[in-house]
Amino acid sequence: MSVPTSDPPVADSAPTDAVLTGYDEQHKITYLRLLDADAEHADWREVARIVLQIDPDKEPERARRAWETHLARARWMTEHGYKFLLRGGAPH
Repeated sequence: MSVPTSDPPVADSAPTDAVLTGYDEQHKITYLRLLDADAEHADWREVARIVLQIDPDKEPERARRAWETHLARARWMTEHGYKFLLRGGAPH
């Protein structure tokens, strides 16, 4: 299992695989930050700017898509992805 960095660059869309990916492992902290922001009802634009490092004023569609897909993936991690972490991480 790889050690995540606090601010890895994000893709325009999060993975949708039914298994944990290397991308997921690298973005565990990002996912946690998104879940925390969602629990606090933070504005998606602020979250995109701070957590995803995408300026929603300059790239509104990209920022919205990245925020939506990464938050969905973060939720998937809480329901399914964590099981892969408990088994040792993403398959290689």
